[in-house]
Amino acid sequence: MSDLLKRAVGGPGALLLPGALVLLALPFYATGFWLQSGLFAMAAVIGAVGLSLLTGTTGQLSLGHAFFLAVGAYGYVWFSGRPGGTGPARLTGLGLPPLLAFVLAVALAGAAGGLLSPIAGRLRGMYLGVATLALVFIGQHVMLNAHAVTGGYNGRSVAPMELFGFALADGSPSGLLVLGVPFGGLERLWYFGLALVAIALLTARNLLRGRPGLALGAVRDSEVAAAVMGVPVARYRSAAFVVSCLYAGAGGALLALVFRRVVPETFGLVLSIDYLAMIVIGGLGSVGGAAAAAVLVTLLPQVLTGYADDLPLLAPAGSGSAGPTPGEAARYLYGAAIVLVLTLAPQGLAGLARRRPRPARTTLTTLDTPQEQTP
Repeated sequence: MSDLLKRAVGGPGALLLPGALVLLALPFYATGFWLQSGLFAMAAVIGAVGLSLLTGTTGQLSLGHAFFLAVGAYGYVWFSGRPGGTGPARLTGLGLPPLLAFVLAVALAGAAGGLLSPIAGRLRGMYLGVATLALVFIGQHVMLNAHAVTGGYNGRSVAPMELFGFALADGSPSGLLVLGVPFGGLERLWYFGLALVAIALLTARNLLRGRPGLALGAVRDSEVAAAVMGVPVARYRSAAFVVSCLYAGAGGALLALVFRRVVPETFGLVLSIDYLAMIVIGGLGSVGGAAAAAVLVTLLPQVLTGYADDLPLLAPAGSGSAGPTPGEAARYLYGAAIVLVLTLAPQGLAGLARRRPRPARTTLTTLDTPQEQTP
């Protein structure tokens, strides 16, 4: 057995194959509620990995991640949508093929980040955080008033994704069965989301393990030392900001496909704070930790909503009962998780995984070699 196979069987790779098989098989067993929740989690994983590269790896604080998610979501809607409506409610769109519209939406988010990259290259810490915070409020104003593009307060419906003529939505081909299981829109979209997550994680992993990752880590640890070693600090800051925006654009476009309708209220300051919570809980600078925390933060309110009738102290949304709603309870819980992480486990979920006890290894040399006897 080669060394590579040994490491895969004995290390984290031991869980990789079973986990991948479970994810691939879920559409055959899970209900629509859980598939939709899982797709929300996938979109969050992509966005959280991008923010982790910027904040965790490079040390640049961004509070405007929701803005770039909105650029990706509305970019896809506009590129793929067709003109419709009359009078003040008339909507515009280019009517491009959905896959091309998705790629252009991601590129649009990256271009928006590129326009702001000179600012990201010069500012650091809280100064960049305040500058990006302004983007959220500017974005809210634009989304509410650019009716022809965004649909205003009511938002816009989202054109379904199509791959080479195959629609990832309910409808054509109608009555699609795979191993006797009906495959509707969520089941079809599930595998598209899995492919996007795999691409996002592999790209981030290769980026961090290469020279760019070392340079970004050096910028975070000490800008002076990085500059002395020949790292162009401003350029790498700007590049990290653009890459983070590309990830946000992909996450936002996938989020739009899952929601099937995008509204400005979704992309507020609370969403940016949610993403900061993800990377803090997961562990700053850890791609795997950010992905795991994104799943946790996204699925927690979904789980509480699904079981609100059976859980004590929770008031189902719209019931008017006393007590916190599932969404509010979820924020309380992961708010408490942030406090616990900052005080007890500063390296987050990734640090806890690295600190787990490992079985002691005994070498054959120790067992077979007789001990020398002292006279």
